[in-house]
Amino acid sequence: MAIRFGVSPIAWINDDMPELGGDTPLSKVLSDARDIGFEGIELGGVFPRDPMKLKPLLDSYRLTLVGGWCSGNLLVRTAKEEIAAIQPHLALLKAMGSNVFVYAETSNAIHGDKSKPVATTPRLDKASWIRFGEHMSTLADYIRDQGMRFAYHHHLGTVVERPEDMRAFIENTRPSVGLTLDTGHAALGGLNPVETIRQYPERIAHVHCKDVRGKVYERLIDGDGSFLEGVLAGMFTVPGDGDLDYAAVMSALADINYSGWIVVEAEQDPAKADPRKYGELGLRTLRLRASEAGLKLAA
Repeated sequence: MAIRFGVSPIAWINDDMPELGGDTPLSKVLSDARDIGFEGIELGGVFPRDPMKLKPLLDSYRLTLVGGWCSGNLLVRTAKEEIAAIQPHLALLKAMGSNVFVYAETSNAIHGDKSKPVATTPRLDKASWIRFGEHMSTLADYIRDQGMRFAYHHHLGTVVERPEDMRAFIENTRPSVGLTLDTGHAALGGLNPVETIRQYPERIAHVHCKDVRGKVYERLIDGDGSFLEGVLAGMFTVPGDGDLDYAAVMSALADINYSGWIVVEAEQDPAKADPRKYGELGLRTLRLRASEAGLKLAA
């Protein structure tokens, strides 16, 4: 059992809202991640997509490419069409030595649209879940055969958001479909992250740790706000600065013998929440709680 700590560049440069940190040099992101003490970093929008450029760049900062979000369209494509569409992303991850493929359905997602209240998240009926699950399982089988773990990212504003969505997701997919457990999206979507880990241990393929400010989210819902408005209002933060019990989260991961990446990720306005400062807090919190829980760091 061994874990490694990584970070998402979204705290420095928000790909969904370029006005948040869009002028930040990539060198600043990478040097901060290295100096904070992270071993790896996830793919960001400003990263080079040529592995001949990206690998020496990350090597120079002693960082590993953890993986990176892949926007999916399985509700409007066949599995065969989706497999063809993901080839450039897959080739990059394989060339970089990444072992996890993070994927989320975005064809009907609303999290990137400021005009859509988060309460209007799309839902799937039973027949749609059956079709979606079969296509996703075929895609995940393919990713497994490529030597990587498929890790579906549940997310506010998407079809896997609430407890009932998670149940349908698990019931309609094969074991090859792993889960990116995101503590922040779980908590605000009504999923208890600790219970989710304990209930679906064999599915936990990757972990994103963000903290939440529940009262901010409640005001967002009451005011029919959008996901991006919630980000701007500060509904997310790093572990140790919000409402979640990370001692319990790390204990749950230890209990299932979790092995893999734990990524600090918190969409915030970098002008208000200095990414270096908050990244240090997030990593310090997780290291402490992981050590208390008996989780071992990879050599």
